[in-house]
Amino acid sequence: MAETSSAEVQPSRRKSSLGKKLLIAFLVLVAIVAVLAVVVAVQPSEFKVTRSATMAAPPAEIFAQVNDFHKWDAWSPWLKLDPAAKTTYEGPPAGKGAVFTWSGNSQVGKGSMTVTESRPNDLIRIRLHFVEPMEGTSDAELTFKPEGDKTVVTWSMTGQNNFVAKAISMVMNMDKMIGGQFDKGLASMKAVAEAAPKQ
Repeated sequence: MAETSSAEVQPSRRKSSLGKKLLIAFLVLVAIVAVLAVVVAVQPSEFKVTRSATMAAPPAEIFAQVNDFHKWDAWSPWLKLDPAAKTTYEGPPAGKGAVFTWSGNSQVGKGSMTVTESRPNDLIRIRLHFVEPMEGTSDAELTFKPEGDKTVVTWSMTGQNNFVAKAISMVMNMDKMIGGQFDKGLASMKAVAEAAPKQ
């Protein structure tokens, strides 16, 4: 009977050991991915961002700046990120049914906004449809509350978080990111409204 040399056994053992290590590494990787998937899945399915600012102007003056998409150029924080963005207007010139579409650089993406409700000097609701960089829909609301000779403007956005959005929210502070733009927009809106001739 032929004898198996130790030189022949060692490579076989090394292959077996390497195979076990690769299998263990694969199982560990699968476990990590599974845990991450569970962690992402249990993140909030909805988001809401809200910011407010007090402006020394009557509600009617500020309402007019928001109710007409043509006037957003003067204060919208996103339009300032890409002045060369292509924009179009559809529907009525202002109020319910007015539509604004945009297509710009990676900072502003592509999408549309539609006024779904417009209550003069009180409230405006807008449906946002994002096409790029990520498909999705959200609802924005702006309210105008008089306080003496000033107005408190509150801008909020709500929407659903899909799996990808949940994952992004774990590494990016969405409230800070969107809220920061709201703060800039409200500051610009305040400057425009307060500079307007008083009637």
